[in-house]
Amino acid sequence: MISQLTTGQRADWRRFRKFADTALAPRADMCDAEQELPRAIVKDLADEGWISSLLPEDWGGSARDTVTYGLLSEEMGRACSTVRNFVAVEDMVSHSIWKWGTPAQRARWLPAVAAGEAVLAFALTEPGVGSDAKSVTTEARPDGPDLVLNGVKEWISFGQLADAFLVFAQYEGHHTAFLVDRDSPGIYVEPLRNLLGLRGSMLARITFDDCRIPSDAMVGRPGSGLAFVASSALDIGRYSTAWGCVGLAQACLDASTGYAEKRTQYDSVIMEHQLVQRMLADMITGVRAARLLCWEAGVAKETRASDAVHQTLVAKYFSSTMANRVASDAVQIHGARGIGGESPVARPFRDAKVMEIIEGTTQIHQTLLGRWSSRVHHPADDSVQL
Repeated sequence: MISQLTTGQRADWRRFRKFADTALAPRADMCDAEQELPRAIVKDLADEGWISSLLPEDWGGSARDTVTYGLLSEEMGRACSTVRNFVAVEDMVSHSIWKWGTPAQRARWLPAVAAGEAVLAFALTEPGVGSDAKSVTTEARPDGPDLVLNGVKEWISFGQLADAFLVFAQYEGHHTAFLVDRDSPGIYVEPLRNLLGLRGSMLARITFDDCRIPSDAMVGRPGSGLAFVASSALDIGRYSTAWGCVGLAQACLDASTGYAEKRTQYDSVIMEHQLVQRMLADMITGVRAARLLCWEAGVAKETRASDAVHQTLVAKYFSSTMANRVASDAVQIHGARGIGGESPVARPFRDAKVMEIIEGTTQIHQTLLGRWSSRVHHPADDSVQL
């Protein structure tokens, strides 16, 4: 894969890694312990051009290609999964506004988000609706010149911090998206704390109680909420998560290798123990295989391959399950230190499990890919890209 990167992509990767090491990794444990993402980190990310980087430069973005965006996501995932999650959410919503929003919505929010001056949240999940997104019960109804929104959204990443929400609701029987300002009357934000992982993601439960919004808050057309707005946003989220899992697993591998080279048991460093070697071998293989799948998905997206969405599903499925195995083995290699309060792999271990839940559970991916398998042929068939 590395041999296929351009000179510019390699230079960007080195720059991403340096910033992640110096500005993100030292603050990752703080985000986890204090369960928040400081605005100062948001500003640092904006100053580096890491927010909304997929957008054109005219809208504050960096017009970053998808492979380079993947390398960025890997380095964020290696240093701090909370930060990677934040950037992914902003990219999901800003891309939706850029592609489906009105000129006024673009002008108001896109430059502000890219500059780190505004935060957006993706409000799809509900207390009783997770993977079955088409069944959302939040409803928007016309009321004079305005719309009235009623319903509850839950597990909304950065909902505590957001200045606006991309809300998915039923509108006259159609799944539709709306961009809702946090200052709208009838919005109530309840923090959700003490999560298993991604504890700095500032999740919230958002209640809309006769929340009055202007009719021009709609993003796209009635009925486009799930099929177009949400689906394209979730594809970005899955792609970012897949690469982020590679970074998380790489961090676990690095920590485990360093520890195994120093820790002595039975008169030798544990690196010489065959069972430890087996775990490290599986880690190396898993990380490299996942990185290749992510790169392949990035190329498919960049070239607009017909199976690009499924390539991303493959990458996210494999990478998230791999990250869980690697993080678990990393804790095992560290032994008692792995479960201690100062463990270097405890946070990645907790974060890794969340990766199998967000942007579609492992089981949803298995179902989707299982159905797709009937349309996958041998790679020698030029009509199908693998």
